[in-house]
Amino acid sequence: MTATSFTEETDPLCLSTVDAAAMLFDAPWRRYAVIGDSLSAGTGDPSAGYGDQGWSDRFAHILRQVRPDLAYLNTAVVGATTADTLDRQIDEMRDFAPDLLHLPCGANDLLRRSPDFSEIERRLRELYDRAADTGAQLTTFTLGRSYVVPVFPDWTKRVLTLNDLTRALAEEYGAVVVDMWDHPVNARENLLSSDRIHFTTSGQAVMASEMARALASVLARRAR
Repeated sequence: MTATSFTEETDPLCLSTVDAAAMLFDAPWRRYAVIGDSLSAGTGDPSAGYGDQGWSDRFAHILRQVRPDLAYLNTAVVGATTADTLDRQIDEMRDFAPDLLHLPCGANDLLRRSPDFSEIERRLRELYDRAADTGAQLTTFTLGRSYVVPVFPDWTKRVLTLNDLTRALAEEYGAVVVDMWDHPVNARENLLSSDRIHFTTSGQAVMASEMARALASVLARRAR
């Protein structure tokens, strides 16, 4: 079976809603917020055989199988930088008072002629500081290697630098990282949308499953 012939039900990288919810049966979270950019929003073209939802909406649906009263806020905006997220989304997020909060990894901060990684780190750290004040469990992604911007010949180096920064901050602040850089889904020929940037809904389904797995691991560690 080739990657292009998978459906959501046959995809070996996807969890069914029932299986994902079973892994999170003791999840304590009741207020789930997502802030950031198009990666947070779950932007992407439809894939045949997969539900037409981004990863964040999918994951909210999974949590609602465990917590039917789950409150869900997604303020993510396509094209938002870390500065945009700080300026335009933090106040609404704090008023919402999440106990589970997804943060962007700064992908749009790379779309400059010469990214200032010291400034990117400063803004991301401010974002983590303000997110940590909520007391929520934090989550984030690293960027996958399928995401390429050919106009920048040093793009791979940019992504690797940002991913290392994301991992370091996540470790410092106790955030869960779903690491997509070397994930096998990157090799699928039908992964990217027509813009050649965002994952199609097949990739979004995989990302939601990986978030469920990552948070199930957190719950298992807490239970020991």
